Amino acid sequence: MAQYSVHDAKTHLSRLIAEALSGEEVVIARGKSPVVRLSPVTPPGRRQFGAFKGRISLDDRFNDPLPPEDLEGWGLA
Repeated sequence: MAQYSVHDAKTHLSRLIAEALSGEEVVIARGKSPVVRLSPVTPPGRRQFGAFKGRISLDDRFNDPLPPEDLEGWGLA
């Protein structure tokens, strides 16, 4: 684990980011106390259209009107 002061982190931020991306643990400290750990962000996966096809089914009542008590809850009655 590499530990750097805030001043060193500001001065060498690009290098510290490269270290974190290569898998090294980078910690930034205030004085002697570690306060922040740099770690890479995992990019979100791509959404796949139709990923739930065949897994979700709708009831025959899906398009039926809502009951009056539900409409009142939404302020539509």
